[in-house]
Amino acid sequence: MVRYLQTATGRRLAYHKSEGQGPGVVFLGGLRSDMTGTKAVHLEAWARAAGHAFLRFDYSGHGQSSGDFIDGCIGDWAEDAAAAITALTEGPQVLVGSSMGGWISLLMAKRMPERLAGLVTIAAAPDFTEDGMWADWSEDQRRACMEDGQVALPSEYGDPMIITRRMIVDGRDQLVLRSPLALGVPVRLLQGTADADVPMSVALRLLDHLEGGDIRLELIKGADHRFSDPACLATITRAVAEVLGDA
Repeated sequence: MVRYLQTATGRRLAYHKSEGQGPGVVFLGGLRSDMTGTKAVHLEAWARAAGHAFLRFDYSGHGQSSGDFIDGCIGDWAEDAAAAITALTEGPQVLVGSSMGGWISLLMAKRMPERLAGLVTIAAAPDFTEDGMWADWSEDQRRACMEDGQVALPSEYGDPMIITRRMIVDGRDQLVLRSPLALGVPVRLLQGTADADVPMSVALRLLDHLEGGDIRLELIKGADHRFSDPACLATITRAVAEVLGDA
């Protein structure tokens, strides 16, 4: 059953929570995705079977939560994640961040390190508004975004994606690859070699940037950005079990 969290910022976040032992597992989804996706639901079933607490939720403007996507930005969704982790979980958590959720998980690691038991990223896309959008846009696209307030990007996942000036400007306040980032917990970075949205170079840059004693990158040959076929799902749960110390 879907439940809702009213945050201090006035947002109403939809979530599913399973009780279990700690450390718990929190799934952080990607841009324009929601908590009903294959990876989130698969991981929830695995966590229940393993006896671990689990949380999946929708950012504002996503899924069943309040707000419109076009009004949001990375900072808003990071606030949502912090509110959900604070209000709906107890003790240290293993964060599993997919695509944009990988960026959000790194922001959480910086802002609330005491709540972090481990980190697993799936095709993580840190700093993508600056390095994956703005850097690749034409001058016309940049001008449209800054002067008109938004630009429409084609998307293979459905309707064009509207990127606003606010998302670009706010993204510059959320960058995680420009300053040292030390993680004192186990970290597993998962990346498909056939990912057309987040290239392997991003995963390699992230591996090089992170500081810590237990950080590994695993490349899955032929896996795409969805990372949702049975072999990829098994890789995710294995990585989470390693981080939890269950493997």
